[in-house]
Amino acid sequence: MSVPGRTLAAVTTPHPLPTPAAAARLARRVAAGEPALGRARRVGRMLRELAEAHVDAHCELDFTTPYELAVATILSAQSTDKGVNTVTPALFARYPTALDYAKADRAELEEMIHSTGFFRNKASSLIGLGAAVVEKHDGVLPHTLEELVALPGIGRKTANVILGNAFDIPGITVDTHFGRLVRRWGWTAEEDPVKVEHAVGALVPKRDWTIVSHRVIFHGRRVCHARKPACGACTLAADCPAFGTGPTDPAKAAALVKGPSRARLLRLAGAPDDGPADPAPADDPVRLDAGADPAGAAADVP
Repeated sequence: MSVPGRTLAAVTTPHPLPTPAAAARLARRVAAGEPALGRARRVGRMLRELAEAHVDAHCELDFTTPYELAVATILSAQSTDKGVNTVTPALFARYPTALDYAKADRAELEEMIHSTGFFRNKASSLIGLGAAVVEKHDGVLPHTLEELVALPGIGRKTANVILGNAFDIPGITVDTHFGRLVRRWGWTAEEDPVKVEHAVGALVPKRDWTIVSHRVIFHGRRVCHARKPACGACTLAADCPAFGTGPTDPAKAAALVKGPSRARLLRLAGAPDDGPADPAPADDPVRLDAGADPAGAAADVP
């Protein structure tokens, strides 16, 4: 006798929050110097949670070629990805090649990128980048870290964005969100972006460097805000030594969760979804190079 097949709906088990005692023990252990094996296991669990939470993580700058991504990333300094994406369609149509940027009329270029901020510095970087790529690389953007960071306007952060997203070469992008989150989570205590990059690179499989960068950044934008993280609605809570920095009450924390996947993130965390998020963000604007010296905002950190 055959039994008709049944399709079971996927069941998501909410992630329990740590008890105050468990959270305090973890914070003390990390502060005292967590053993390498314990840290590796904890980071591994957090990486799995990030992968589940941010299945939509990706580079939010619009581009079709590596050179376009280089231009967009330079423009993103002290600006938002959304703001850059409103400027680049016309910019890419007007300047399709490195030679076009090298020969660009400065006044016209500055006018086109004015809304991204620090437009004079950024125009200098774009014109200098075009000239250098034409002179040194026959108009083709190189695809090694060493060659990229030697170009005007491109430092390690920008180079890793380009390598990972345009050339599929793994790279860790240490922007403001990434740096503060991995320190908050106890992955590293380093402050220098290059040292952060190497420390995290030792904890994350190389093949995952690019996507993990996106997932961490998405988590910083949507859940783990700088000033008031949504601790009570976070799927990483059990492994986070900073649990309690923000509200731990799930209902209060839920109001802080942002973004298009808000409902899904709350469901994963077992937090109530009683309505839209608070309209005022609890974090700084999303900036790839936020925190840079405004006087040199167009230049990345070598």
